[in-house]
Amino acid sequence: MTWLIKKFDELTPFELYAILQLRNEVFVVEQTCVYQDADGKDQQAHHFMGWEKDQLVAYTRIIPPGIIYPEASVGRVVTSRAARGTGTGRLLMEKTIKEVNTRYPGTPIKIGAQSHLEKFYSSLGFQQTSGPYSEDGIEHIEMIRL
Repeated sequence: MTWLIKKFDELTPFELYAILQLRNEVFVVEQTCVYQDADGKDQQAHHFMGWEKDQLVAYTRIIPPGIIYPEASVGRVVTSRAARGTGTGRLLMEKTIKEVNTRYPGTPIKIGAQSHLEKFYSSLGFQQTSGPYSEDGIEHIEMIRL
């Protein structure tokens, strides 16, 4: 797998299309969730991508501190259906956490996680900081990694 991280204005049209396609494939179609994916935060984010040949199979966006939360945040965490169950999601998050720590040393990472993934994120050092809330019809919780 090839890992790349780029700012929005560094993305090629092919990369941007692949990111939007994967996010929509999973978050809109697979999870049957109608929501505004293009939320104006991509332009300020670093886009972390895992490629298998010419297929984007893993992706996160890293948001600098002060945009969504006072802390840095990670969102749009997604793996393609083909990559699930292979450890790619864990590797994606481990590498993403390392990138955040390199770019924003000493800054906690805050996420809005789908509630059913609480155990997964806890195993990566995140702790739940809120009760459940609905976001776009899906139950979420806030979590932080110090």
